[in-house]
Amino acid sequence: MCLWLPKKYRKPNSSEYVQGVEVSLDYDGEIPEGFEVIDLPKAKYLMFQGEPFAEEDYCEAIEMVQKSMDKYDPSIIGYSWDDENPRIQLEPIGTRGYIEMRAIK
Repeated sequence: MCLWLPKKYRKPNSSEYVQGVEVSLDYDGEIPEGFEVIDLPKAKYLMFQGEPFAEEDYCEAIEMVQKSMDKYDPSIIGYSWDDENPRIQLEPIGTRGYIEMRAIK
C-alpha cells in the first residue's frame, strides 16, 4: 500500500508519500536498508472505490476518486476527517477500480 503521512510521522527530509507494508507488533525480522518501522494508531477509515478502468487510464481513475473524496462531507454520517492519520492508497488495479481510504473521527 501507499500512504500520505502526516508531518508527525515523517522524519526531516523524508517524503510525505511512502510505500508501506503491515507487520505484526512483535515483528523482529530484518528491516531492509532505507526502510523504517513506524507505529500507527488504530483508526476508522472511509473507503472510496472507483469503477473498473483500462490500465492505461489509471491516472484518470485516481483523479476521479480523489475528486469525489474532496467533495464528500463525512458530517452527514456523524464524522469529520481525521488528518492526524495517513491517507491510504491501494495499488491501482483496473479490474477492481482504484481504492483510496481516508481516516475519520
